[in-house]
Amino acid sequence: MLKRNFLRHLLGAALLAAAGAAIAAPAPKVLVLGDSLSAEYGLPRDTGWVKLLADRTRQQGYPHEVVNASISGETTSGGRTRLPALLKEHRPAVVVIELGANDGLRGLPLATMRANLAAMIDASRAAGAKVLLVGIRVPPNYGREYSDRFFATFAELAREKKVALTPFLLDGFAEKAEFFQPDRIHPAQSAQPQMLDNVWTHLRPLLGAPRDGR
Repeated sequence: MLKRNFLRHLLGAALLAAAGAAIAAPAPKVLVLGDSLSAEYGLPRDTGWVKLLADRTRQQGYPHEVVNASISGETTSGGRTRLPALLKEHRPAVVVIELGANDGLRGLPLATMRANLAAMIDASRAAGAKVLLVGIRVPPNYGREYSDRFFATFAELAREKKVALTPFLLDGFAEKAEFFQPDRIHPAQSAQPQMLDNVWTHLRPLLGAPRDGR
């Protein structure tokens, strides 16, 4: 009898400890490191694709918390500088890197952009996170060769580093002026669901199974 009660006590303690650990375990995080395309520039608050992503993950049963660390005007150099502190603070399960557009619009050296993106991928992986790299195009302000090489950099880097890639964030509407704000650079609110879909296709496999098994 004493032995049976002792075993029951141990089992009860183990179950309580497991329940406590489950309650205390923080939700896995998706960290979005981006520029104005992800920072809701010119949009009503909570209407950008990153907020829509947070809504979708919740609606589809994923436990992930989405952290938007995007800043308008950010370059890959700025993102590389900020990332270590963000990784330490949030300990994300997935890092979405949406940077490079401002490098391209300023005609910055592509080798520098590539090195910065590679460093961010490496740092994210070293911190235990999966990575989704998001590609973007820029107009040929600095010549067609520059813009073509700029766009190709994302796919080349994704292959080299073996990370997931959203080939083009603005796919499906980039040539449609009605989906852009008056500056013709920043997507309008109507374009945000398409941007989410472009990202979601490649992000969802990195999230694992939703809690309800869908």
